[in-house]
Formats: sequence, C-alpha cells, structure tokens
Amino acid sequence: MTQNRVMKFLYLTLGWICVGLGGMGIVMPLLPTTPFLLVALWAFSRSSETLAEKLRNHATFGSLIRGWQDHGAIPLKAKALSICMMSAMLVYAGVWSHAPRWAVWVMAAILAAVAVYILTRPHKGPQT
Repeated sequence: MTQNRVMKFLYLTLGWICVGLGGMGIVMPLLPTTPFLLVALWAFSRSSETLAEKLRNHATFGSLIRGWQDHGAIPLKAKALSICMMSAMLVYAGVWSHAPRWAVWVMAAILAAVAVYILTRPHKGPQT
C-alpha cells in the first residue's frame, strides 16, 4: 500500500469513528456531538469528498456544520446550552465532588476561557 492510500484509509477511519462518537453524543448528555462531526468532516474532506458533502448537507446537522465551517458561527441556542452545561459541571465539581480545590480552580479557568471563546463567536453567518 502506498503512503497516500494508508493516509486516506486512516482519515476515513477517523471520520467514521468521529461520526460514531457524534451519534453517541446525541443520546449521552455530556458527550458533545458537533465537535466530533466537525472532526469527521475534516477527516472526510481528506479521504472522501462524497462523505464530506453528505455530512455538510445532512438534514439535522448540516446547517450547524456549514455555519461553523463557512462563518465560524455557533447558534445562540448552542452557546446558551454549552455555557449552562459548563456552569453545571463546575458547580458539581466545586460542591459535590471530592476534587481538590486547586483542580476546581484549574477547571474554572479553563471553562472560563472556553466560555469567552464561545461567546465571542458570531451566532449567524453573513446575511445573503
């Protein structure tokens, strides 16, 4: 097998693994869906244009993927949900878990940075 074929196979495998993880994220509350689908799109774009286009045009997730890929946009509803889930996890870690205080502070700093990133992304693409 040539190196090009090996890389194509690895990208295709990564794409399908990420689609599977994204599918699991639909039913598992704390497993994200969209980030895995974005990685799948990236991998498919390097291995199968047909699969990449199928993902971009998916009835449910296509608009989210296209919004991110084309404009770096995160829908308002997704922003609100992600901030709420991060806040809930931080409260859980700080109040009910037995995590050391320093770990909770590190978690708070990371989640704050992620929240700032999410909130500074546009929530709509350019109007056409």
